[in-house]
Amino acid sequence: MERRDNRFAKGVLTGILCSLAVAAAATWGIYFLLTARQKAALPQEEQAAGLDYGEIEEKLEKLKTMVDASYLYDVDEESMRDGIYKGFIASLGDPYTVYYTEEEYKELQESSSGEYVGVGVQISQDPSTNLITVIRVFRGSGAEEAGLLAGDVLYKVDDEDITTEDINNVVAKIRGDEGTTVKLEVYRESSGGFVALDVERRSVSMDTVEWKMLENGIGYLQITEFDGVTYSQFTEALTDLKSQGMKGLLLDLRDNPGGRLDQVVEITDDFLTEGVIVSTKDKNGQGSTYEADEELAFDGPVSVLVNGNSASASEILAGALKDYGRAKIVGTTTFGKGIVQNIYPLGDGTAMKVTVSDYYTPNGTSIHKIGIDPDVAVEKSEEEDGTDNQLEKAKEVLLEELS
Repeated sequence: MERRDNRFAKGVLTGILCSLAVAAAATWGIYFLLTARQKAALPQEEQAAGLDYGEIEEKLEKLKTMVDASYLYDVDEESMRDGIYKGFIASLGDPYTVYYTEEEYKELQESSSGEYVGVGVQISQDPSTNLITVIRVFRGSGAEEAGLLAGDVLYKVDDEDITTEDINNVVAKIRGDEGTTVKLEVYRESSGGFVALDVERRSVSMDTVEWKMLENGIGYLQITEFDGVTYSQFTEALTDLKSQGMKGLLLDLRDNPGGRLDQVVEITDDFLTEGVIVSTKDKNGQGSTYEADEELAFDGPVSVLVNGNSASASEILAGALKDYGRAKIVGTTTFGKGIVQNIYPLGDGTAMKVTVSDYYTPNGTSIHKIGIDPDVAVEKSEEEDGTDNQLEKAKEVLLEELS
């Protein structure tokens, strides 16, 4: 996938704790809100108690008449309709409650599944130069097989210069059907020249977990987000690290915006033998409780690295391990997103995401707009030799536990 580097903002704003629910459009009344004839039939006293849909319809017709008569440019009526729905939901003032167009909903589903058809890279666009750079190349992808490297700067797609184009347009050009190829030309600084590669589009799983063994029996495992493939990748990583003799685990959740609730619950469960992992409560005091079972995947000491961009699902994992004294939290205070969203497909390809409940750590703490304070506070500093001072501190804390 030609993945745009807006992972944190998108992760937080697309329902970090989304649990996919199915509800008909009629249930939510989205289509009734602005359907004039149906709204006109509402009892007068009901209209008086809330929105006057007749008045809304009248004003919309007046606005449309003015646009048709005076607006200089062509009108995209589909965009206008979507704008009405988006504006209605945006008026709630909750950045996590969102109306998705058909295209946006498809993109959301792809993003949260962790699987897609593409060349298998994550890219970022520099706002000052407009240049698009490869950030990551996913394992098992066509990009990896073709020899594309992190740091390569995209120059052409199928012989078309894309250096002045928006990243979204470039993504659209790179995407295509599984089994087809796309020609990418990149500038590679290490070789000081341009490289042309034919890259196959194939089914790819996003790499949401990275790992390696460090010195002194410390295993390093980074989770970049919680997608549908994350738990299986986490299990693979943990198994590999244990086979290499891991004694203690350094779990890096810095800049992880969150993701799927089911994935983070399974991962947290692997560190606990019993007890509540997380609980939720809606406006009526109803909710759900997720608990650990007896099976334990790793019983050694753990340090968890967090920062101000560690949000939601990341905070569930860090919060549970902290509450049970299962890990030392190192870094800076987390983002503070302690609310849950459900996604409701509306039957026509569009969808609505709604904030439905608060969530609580095992100790019953709500961290919304507060975050989780680390056990060991360490601000990130820029070391001349490139040393990651937060990582070094987390290793130090872990070594104390191992000694």
